[in-house]
Amino acid sequence: MAEEEGGFSPQTVINYLKANNVTHVVWLPDSETNFLYTLMTQEPSLELVTISREGQAFSTAAGLSVGGAKPVILIQNTGLMESGDSMRGWAMGMNIPVVMMVGYRGWTRHGVDTDTAATYTEHFIHAFNVKYYLVESDADADRIQVAFDLAEKTNQPVAVLIGDEFHGFVQR
Repeated sequence: MAEEEGGFSPQTVINYLKANNVTHVVWLPDSETNFLYTLMTQEPSLELVTISREGQAFSTAAGLSVGGAKPVILIQNTGLMESGDSMRGWAMGMNIPVVMMVGYRGWTRHGVDTDTAATYTEHFIHAFNVKYYLVESDADADRIQVAFDLAEKTNQPVAVLIGDEFHGFVQR
């Protein structure tokens, strides 16, 4: 499903959501994901569930999952860190197989973080022993499928760090 190197298309994300029968996208709207939002609203198989605080993402996703839906969480790294206890109690404690698509704010591939949020993101994920995959472009977007497969296999949350987040998705 990965297309070309050098950009990350929001359509690629939609394609993986559809291929994995995702029914709901739990998210807190932000300006970085506007192009993805536009496509999500046009996709009839996806229901957008807007939350007002990042900590609500995990309880909302857990409820949807227990009710038979298949949610994904779209969250920024700062929000993930803010919601650690909710992730622990709701997703990990209840064995909810959910993929978290995490905007990797401040990260650069050259190791010069532009925001301390990037400095702590992977340490935070490691502290919770959550598996994760970095996606920078359509060329390595197949890691999204790996994350879905692992979440289903382990009944645990798995993160996809979106390394392209800070400068936006490529429109196609």
